Amino acid sequence: MTTTRRALILIDVQQEYFAGPLAIQYPPREESILRIAAAIDAATAAGIPVAVVQHSSGSGAPVFDPETSAFELHPEVARRVQPSWKGVVKQYGSVFAGTELEAWLREQGVDTVTLVGYMTNNCVIASAAGAEELGIDVEVLSDATGAINLENAAGSVDAKTVHTTLMALLDSNFAAVATTASWTQALTDGTALPKDDLVSSATRAAERD
Repeated sequence: MTTTRRALILIDVQQEYFAGPLAIQYPPREESILRIAAAIDAATAAGIPVAVVQHSSGSGAPVFDPETSAFELHPEVARRVQPSWKGVVKQYGSVFAGTELEAWLREQGVDTVTLVGYMTNNCVIASAAGAEELGIDVEVLSDATGAINLENAAGSVDAKTVHTTLMALLDSNFAAVATTASWTQALTDGTALPKDDLVSSATRAAERD
């Protein structure tokens, strides 16, 4: 049996997502941040490398301005930061685009990234898709991520629908999706998370209809 070599990637767990128009709605941010903290603690106990990613839109930007308090890590993350963590600042949705994260993962011998953080509908899905072309397996923790309500010219959708739909989409192809508790158990057992596939997901849906 091949051992899964993981790294935990904390995506944009910044104050920007806890107030204002980008405040995470589902799962409730006060719950998802506790699951993120639990994932950090489990990774630390298991000796799993951690990367902490922050998004920057540049000085003077309306959101993710690195000179404002909204850019800062949430206190639950900030108080857990360790010198061994890899710090990454990104300008694009994917944690891999324009950063040194891939090189660091190769140095660590990592073959699987576990994604937690925000938002499901932006940087989480972009990062999961971006890992595919790099040959890196992906896990996404459904209760340690989160989405927002959306409305634009194409339509409107609530955060719960956004999140649950994208979790089903991710699990059908791009990632193994699980709760933080299930992932922590997989760490203890030294096993990979079960992953679905597109054909199986489509077949089940067709049989249901």
